[in-house]
Amino acid sequence: MKCDLTNAILTFVLCALVVTGAILTVQTINHARELNQLTAENLAINQNYARLQALANEVAAYNQKYPSPALTRILQGH
Repeated sequence: MKCDLTNAILTFVLCALVVTGAILTVQTINHARELNQLTAENLAINQNYARLQALANEVAAYNQKYPSPALTRILQGH
């Protein structure tokens, strides 16, 4: 009788651990996917920022060579 009760308790604990492990595995997979998505978005943002910065540098260089009051105002952010 005592052996059956111990067996049932250990079986229940094992099942609880298996379910907990499955839940944690699914959460880990979802978090990994989300991280990959955010990393890709961050890379795209950084690439766009680099392009924008390069364009701003080219415009500033052009404005140095061929000064324009309107372009100077735009570059100053006014």
